[in-house]
Amino acid sequence: MKNCFYLLLVVIAAIQWSNAGTFTTETGNRQLSTSDTIKIKESFRENDIVVNEYLTDRLKPIRANFKRINSNTKWSSITKRDIEGESAEGGEAVFYEQKGRLEKITARLYGEMGQVLTEYYLLNGNLSFVFEKIYIYNRPLFYDVKAMKENNDTEAFDFKKSEIEENRNYFEKEKLLHVTNSLDCGAPFSSDYIEGEQKRISETFQKLLKLRKEK
Repeated sequence: MKNCFYLLLVVIAAIQWSNAGTFTTETGNRQLSTSDTIKIKESFRENDIVVNEYLTDRLKPIRANFKRINSNTKWSSITKRDIEGESAEGGEAVFYEQKGRLEKITARLYGEMGQVLTEYYLLNGNLSFVFEKIYIYNRPLFYDVKAMKENNDTEAFDFKKSEIEENRNYFEKEKLLHVTNSLDCGAPFSSDYIEGEQKRISETFQKLLKLRKEK
């Protein structure tokens, strides 16, 4: 595994749910927090980045589907579910349907030191593309100017100063075909790494599908 991915693994372990964890839903109104107003922007009318020419033909339908779905502004149904107990500041999953067919899921998880937005795109009912956006804060979420001064620090929490990492996962016939990362050092991915990522993503995706059916 590449050294450049240590950061990704640490953040996901700290913010995202564990494979052994479960989802719960909350029907009541939860208290407004900083995480409700500071959010990673969801993809909108966005083209995918082309970086591997040798896979262009196989990735083309995946990328076209990504652009089609993230450009949609009129959904037949949008369902939201709270994700509780899996991160310090909670989270939310949103399910997008068009004419009875699930096409997209977004999952947001918040922590005091960062947040993760994962977008799942379906093609013909199967997982096609998974876009992970990881933000690592410059300071803890509630580290304000007062805390900065008390600690003789030079920075308070500033969302714009977050370290950003993006992880793109391409699926073909339910198999993880290709992975790119914004911290890519250039070394090829091992088959063991690809297999591990497929297991991680697929298990989380199945949990979200289960969450969608809960009331």
